[in-house]
Amino acid sequence: MSVQLAKNILTELESLVLIDPHTHINPHAPASETLADIMGYHYYTELAHSAGLPKSQIEEPGLDPKEKVGRLVEKLGDLDNTIQVSWLVEMCQEFFGFEGERITTDNWEKLYDTATAKMAEPDWEDQVLKHSKLEQVYLTNEFDDPLEGFDSNRYVPCLRTDDLVFHLAKPTVRERLSKATGVELSDCSALVKAIGQLFEHFTSRGARACAISIPPTFSPAAVDSSTMEPILQAMQSGRELTSDEQVISSQFVFWTLAQFCSEHKLPFDLMIGVNRRVYEDGVFQGQDLYDSRVSLIQYRDLLNAFPDVTFPISVLAATSNQELVSYAWIFPNVVTNGHWWYSNIPVHIEQDTKARLQAVPQTKQIGYYSDMYKLEFALPKFAMYRRVLAKVLADDFVVARGWSEERAIALGQLVLRGNPERIFARP
Repeated sequence: MSVQLAKNILTELESLVLIDPHTHINPHAPASETLADIMGYHYYTELAHSAGLPKSQIEEPGLDPKEKVGRLVEKLGDLDNTIQVSWLVEMCQEFFGFEGERITTDNWEKLYDTATAKMAEPDWEDQVLKHSKLEQVYLTNEFDDPLEGFDSNRYVPCLRTDDLVFHLAKPTVRERLSKATGVELSDCSALVKAIGQLFEHFTSRGARACAISIPPTFSPAAVDSSTMEPILQAMQSGRELTSDEQVISSQFVFWTLAQFCSEHKLPFDLMIGVNRRVYEDGVFQGQDLYDSRVSLIQYRDLLNAFPDVTFPISVLAATSNQELVSYAWIFPNVVTNGHWWYSNIPVHIEQDTKARLQAVPQTKQIGYYSDMYKLEFALPKFAMYRRVLAKVLADDFVVARGWSEERAIALGQLVLRGNPERIFARP
């Protein structure tokens, strides 16, 4: 019974036109040109490297795209069990007419050539969006992005702030900030003014959120200008900051961002718990990992200080998800947001989704985002999530709790489309 129910629910969820509320898409080149753009995604390079393909063969300077794909295909047999390879196969079946179940050394070249020809079609970007049933794609824009040359109704800007918070001591970051805003960072008031101008620039071009990825050691706190002022002057003089000064600088900038989110009525996306460069010899973007030392208690002061700011929060570990569920249960301004990175496999998605749907108000859940770098990934990633969501709705709500099929479908539609559209609505 539940299998057929899940199929019925899935059919309805598959008819939805979606908003993808967090990606790394370049709006000037959103779609792929060859299979190398797809298989160069860090999931494939880091898995192939983990399975024994030398980093030097993956990142060889000047490597021809087709040769790169050929090298990665040599390792696909070892990765055949992974959900990431299932994304790849589904993508190729849906977009390029691939009829096989596995991409192998015998069939990949024909697939590569077919895909290259298809991707060269002038309306390829529109084809991908239409077939993926994707209406809007939210971006991850560097703070000094001019936000020009693309349709911001289709590709929605989002102010990414990692460099400002954690790397303001670098002269290049301060120079970028001054150049982007026209403000010389002479003192703290000028720094606050410059950050405010970033918000003016982004919101005037349709930005719907501010976002940041945060290490597990960081704890937001209010810092007054008198404490920050000598630290800013030390930066300007070229003196290397102490670790305590770096923490204070990060806290000052972070808190200022939250204040401007409040002023501009922007959600502040927090992606919490990632350690950078854990595996220093890893491939590009395959070096970062999480640990479980992070706790949302570190964000208590922030959540209490800004009750009018919505905080969509992403976490990486199962224990962190349980904590996130509890915080969203209690705090009106906390929203559960997607299934980030290492949590983005069906077994974790299912358990995390069960907990959220059973305990968090239904209006406070953003079901999924793709985190993609190329448009083609939206289709298999959202398909994976919808299958899991349909199963949970069938088993836990229709069968276990006696909900009607229609009621369960409405809940699925809310977390997939209704909530992202409302939470990230224009102010």
